[in-house]
Amino acid sequence: MHIARSLKRLISLVVVLTFLPLSSYTQSATTTPGLTPEQVALCDPHKSCDHGLCDATICNQTLRDYSQMMGQLLLTTLRTGPGNHKDAPPANFDESKANPYPDLPDPLLLDNGARVTTASMWWQQRRPQIVEFFDREVYGRVPARLPKVTWEVIDTRRETQGKFAVIAKQIVGHVDNSSYPLIAVEIQLSLITPANAAGRVPIVLKFSSSTPRPASAARTVRVAGAPLWAQEILEKGWGYAILSTPSIQPENGAGLRSGGIIGLVNKGQFRRPDDWGALRAWAWGASRAMDYFESDRSVDAKQVGIEGHSRDGKAALVTMAYDRRFAIAYVSSSGTGGAKLFRRNFGEPLEDLASEREYHWMAGNFLKYAGPLTAKDLPVDAHELIAMCAPRPVFIGGGSTIGPNSDAGADPPGSFMAAVAAGPVYKLLGKKDLGVTALPPIGTPLVDGDIGFRQHTGGHTDEPNWPTFLTFASRYIHGPPPPGPVAP
Repeated sequence: MHIARSLKRLISLVVVLTFLPLSSYTQSATTTPGLTPEQVALCDPHKSCDHGLCDATICNQTLRDYSQMMGQLLLTTLRTGPGNHKDAPPANFDESKANPYPDLPDPLLLDNGARVTTASMWWQQRRPQIVEFFDREVYGRVPARLPKVTWEVIDTRRETQGKFAVIAKQIVGHVDNSSYPLIAVEIQLSLITPANAAGRVPIVLKFSSSTPRPASAARTVRVAGAPLWAQEILEKGWGYAILSTPSIQPENGAGLRSGGIIGLVNKGQFRRPDDWGALRAWAWGASRAMDYFESDRSVDAKQVGIEGHSRDGKAALVTMAYDRRFAIAYVSSSGTGGAKLFRRNFGEPLEDLASEREYHWMAGNFLKYAGPLTAKDLPVDAHELIAMCAPRPVFIGGGSTIGPNSDAGADPPGSFMAAVAAGPVYKLLGKKDLGVTALPPIGTPLVDGDIGFRQHTGGHTDEPNWPTFLTFASRYIHGPPPPGPVAP
């Protein structure tokens, strides 16, 4: 994720990455020559496979799309984040230097300076202002007209997961691509519910960034077991679902034109600066999954939670903020772009998200804040994204910032600060805030309010906080009595 340096080196290697003028927006996507292995390495020298940039064609198309957006914004260079390139400045892990912009936007102050004092003022005036800022500057606008999604259950079978009998469904959301047949979008969703449930059950929808298998393969796949978090959910008599994010929108910049719902809606053309990015697209996919849950007689659609870890944690919080049908959220190690304050300089900074490797998550306008502007200039911050979820409960988790596989990059303390700053909105709406303002010792659960938080002793994983989240969620989510385990 090397912004200025990588572009200069690519130019020196005679790669054609010319900035296209704004008038070229309507130009159709074209395939450019493949890159050499050396040029692919420049695309992302140490994390390219993580975000699907190992393939030379994908790398080339990503860089072309990125440079085209830079051209629309009249930008030539951006600040290089520590996760972007081996030659970039190191990440900051010194808490004394972590808050260069300590003043946060006030979520209860209207743009005209008037104080928000009632719930109606929040819903009718302030919240729409915050949504507009996030739409325009951070995550992008969802198009007004989107294709229809038709859900098909392609496989249903009774299975045993751990000690529980379950009904496992493989479901595909067929997105109407009649307006642009060159791009097909098939949303992959799995749903697991207790086999002997006495009625509709609550479920937790979990984002997964794993590459989806073809829909045809789902018919012959048998789930042999379940991870620990899934067994903990089944123990409560609830169900769970897994939604594949790459089946909604690919995890690279090339997919903004060549695949996914964004490429389909834009008919293979370049985005405008305020068009939606992948995080907003994944949230749209979760909303379409909610459409399906409302039609499934085994699911209590009024009690559906959303969960995600790392970049999926970002998507989970965005989903919760925008779709008020979701009842609760578990946001794990979401870092910048999720629950962590943009104004924090600890671990993953804003500049990382504006790089070639991650810009596709965001609106094009977001790149400005890693160039002529800074995080201080953002009209909103993460605490206001959390506030958009109010009054519904949100649990924010993270790991230790020291030791092997540290979670320091995701900056759990920065997410805690955002959770604290979101508290006044929850209180305005008659709910409880986090209850404390000082970061508690690692391992301390804060679950008495309607914003929950816990920093576990492990690294970058969501597994240790699942029991705490389920304890928190049990205050709000109630299903039929859980069926007993399968006899050994």
